[in-house]
Amino acid sequence: MVLDDIADFAEHLPRAGALTGLDLGTVTIGVAVSDGLRSVASPIETIKRTKFGKDADALLAICTNRDIKGIVLGLPLNMDGSEGPRCQATRAFARNLSARTDLPIAFWDERLSTVAAERALLEADTSRKRRSEVIDHVAASYILQGALDRLGHLEAT
Repeated sequence: MVLDDIADFAEHLPRAGALTGLDLGTVTIGVAVSDGLRSVASPIETIKRTKFGKDADALLAICTNRDIKGIVLGLPLNMDGSEGPRCQATRAFARNLSARTDLPIAFWDERLSTVAAERALLEADTSRKRRSEVIDHVAASYILQGALDRLGHLEAT
């Protein structure tokens, strides 16, 4: 089930349990997970993309191994808020993935997540080589953290 609204996504989640965040690129998929209380996102790995079936298998294996309750997929909106070809590809990926899992899938605006991740890695004095290795899953953690913060705010109201 693919949900555009984070409030609808929240209604389809159990009260507790980890979520995963994905930064979907054309070459890689950055993956992050939350704790069971959904307060902190942590980057875990970057998956090299091959074919959709293999990519989906790798993602769903992570979801099974970590008892994930929902998936947050970064939506690469243009800076003016419009949707371009990358958004269409991301939505198609979500539709195809939803056919293989019962987990709810939501989108989260990922504008500037990679910029924020790059800035954090630079501030941590991370080498250029190491930054290129981890940037995608660090960006995924920024995407997931944004969604977690919003979900926490929805719960508080």
